[in-house]
Amino acid sequence: MVIAAPASGSGKTTIATGLMAALTARGARVSGHKVGPDYIDPGYHALATGRPPRNLDPVLCGEDRVVPLFRHGSAGADIAVIEGVMGLFDGAAEPAHFHGPGDFGCTAHVAHLLGAPVVLVVDAARAGRSVAALVHGFRSYDPHVRVVGVILNQVASDRHERLLRSALEDVGTPVLGAVRRTGAVVTPSRHLGLIPAAERAAQARAAVAELGALVAASCDLDAIVAAARSAPPLAGDSWDPATEVARPEGTAPRIAIAGGPAFTFGYTENAELLRAGGAQMVTVDPLSDEKLPDGTSALVIGGGFPEVHAADLSANEALRNAVAAFAAGGGPVVGECAGLLYLCRSLDGAPMCGVLPADARMTDRLTLGYRAAVAVRDSVLAAAGTRVSGHEFHRTAVTPAHGAAPAWQWRAGAPAGFAGPALNASFLHLHWAGAPHLAARLLGAARAYAGRETV
Repeated sequence: MVIAAPASGSGKTTIATGLMAALTARGARVSGHKVGPDYIDPGYHALATGRPPRNLDPVLCGEDRVVPLFRHGSAGADIAVIEGVMGLFDGAAEPAHFHGPGDFGCTAHVAHLLGAPVVLVVDAARAGRSVAALVHGFRSYDPHVRVVGVILNQVASDRHERLLRSALEDVGTPVLGAVRRTGAVVTPSRHLGLIPAAERAAQARAAVAELGALVAASCDLDAIVAAARSAPPLAGDSWDPATEVARPEGTAPRIAIAGGPAFTFGYTENAELLRAGGAQMVTVDPLSDEKLPDGTSALVIGGGFPEVHAADLSANEALRNAVAAFAAGGGPVVGECAGLLYLCRSLDGAPMCGVLPADARMTDRLTLGYRAAVAVRDSVLAAAGTRVSGHEFHRTAVTPAHGAAPAWQWRAGAPAGFAGPALNASFLHLHWAGAPHLAARLLGAARAYAGRETV
C-alpha cells in the first residue's frame, strides 16, 4: 500500500507511521518503506514496525532495482506500507527517456513499478466539497496509478466529515479514514524537517504509539488491508547483497560506523553490503566514545546533525584526535555530509577532527537536490571517472569547498569534496545498492589496511 498526497505537508508521515504502528499493534508483521532519499521519516517507520528502515529511489538506485529492493526489504512481512514523497506526481526532473506516470522517481512512478494501490491523504482543513474535485483529478490523471481511497486529515467536526464523505461518495471514492485536528501528538521539526527519532528516542517511541492509536481510532484498518491485498504478485528475484560484493577468505575487516544522536543517517543496504562482503560492523558514537573500536580498519561517518551537537562533539577531544590519527596513518575514511563537517578543522568555530584543510559553518541557504556526479580522482570509494547518482540536503557550507584533489564533479557546477587513496568526504549522499562497487572498493581498502596492521 502506498500512502501518497496531493502535496507536501498534507500529513503523509503522520498517517503512514501511524498506520504502520496500528497494524503492528494488531499483530501484523509490517514492512515500512519511503519513496525518495529521505533518512528521517524511515527512522520513525523503524520504531513503528520494529524492522530496519528502507528507501525506494529510482534516481539513486535505478528503476530496475526498485522491485528487487522492495522484495528484499519486505521479506517475511504480512503487509508493506510505502510512504510517498512530496505530491503524488512530483519527483526529479523528467529524463528524456522517461514516459511513465508523473516525474521520474516520484511516488506515482514507484507505485507503478510495484503495481501498488495508492491511498491519498488529503488535508481537508480549509476545504469542503472541493475535496471531491481534487481527488477526482488525481484519480483520473494517469491510468497507470490506481488510487483506491482517501484518508481525510485535519477534519474539523462531525458536520465537516459528513460533508466531505458525501462529496467523495458522489465521485465514487471510498473514504478509508477521517483524522480530526489534534495537537495531542507532537513531532517537532527544525531546519531540515522532523527531528530524527534517534535524537529523542523515548519521546519518539511515545509519539509513534500515539499516532498508532490515533490512526486505529480514525481509519478502517480492515478496509485498508483489503485494499493492500489487491496488489498483484511481483515477478523477479529479491535483491541479495551477497551477489553484489565478493567475500574473500581471510580475516574479516572491522568497519566502524558513526552513530549516536549526531549521526543518524544511513541507508540500511549500505551496511548490508559491507556485512555481505565479510566486514564486522561496529558502531562508534562521537559524542561519548573516547576511542575508535579496537581493530578498526575503516571508518564511515554518514549523515546527521553535527551542527546541533557541535559543542559536545568538540568537547570529545580524545575521539577527535583518534580519528585524525587513524586518517593520518592511512586508515580508510568515508564522510558523507555530516561526516564531511566532522572531518573539517572546525564547525561554527568549534574544533573538529582536522582531517580536512577546511572549515564548516551553518548558513541560511538550503542546498537540496539530486546530483549526477563523476569521480575526479581515485579515492577509497571510487576510481576516477566513476559516475554515480547522489543527493544533497544541507544548510551548511565548507570553505574551501574542495581540496586540491576534489572527490566529485557535478554535471553542472564546480568540483566538490575531498579525495585521496584512503579518503572520500563530500556533501554527497550515496545509496550503495545502486552502485555496489562503492562498497566493494571500501571493503578492499579495509582489508588492505587490516592486513598491513597485522603485518
